[in-house]
Amino acid sequence: MIDNIQIQIPSLPENIRIVESFIDNAKDQYKLNDDIYGNIMIAVTESVNNAIIHGNQSNSKKNVHLQLALEDSLIKFTIEDEGTGFDYTNLDDPTLPENLSKPGGRGIFLMKNLCDEVSFKKEGRVAELSFYLS
Repeated sequence: MIDNIQIQIPSLPENIRIVESFIDNAKDQYKLNDDIYGNIMIAVTESVNNAIIHGNQSNSKKNVHLQLALEDSLIKFTIEDEGTGFDYTNLDDPTLPENLSKPGGRGIFLMKNLCDEVSFKKEGRVAELSFYLS
């Protein structure tokens, strides 16, 4: 690991601003191009939002942990909540006609389309979002 930066935030929706600043700082520090920056901003804020709302049930006593790790040609964001996890192997496809009008269910689909790699660990309490820099 060349670099490893971590923050934790209480599970409040307004703390997404802190995450956005964290990503803005990474953009400046690592000179990320606009395409990668845009994908990171959307995918990571979506993941943190899921951790706050679904993982921690918007309980401000529970935290969301966000870590950035930079390796040679890869930037990886790890988002961990303090909830019970979820079954990430059994998700509805939001592109199917019967799911198009549902209000939720697009976040993970979105992440998988914006990231180069997405993986879940610890029963779904941890999401790892990776982006290639080359």
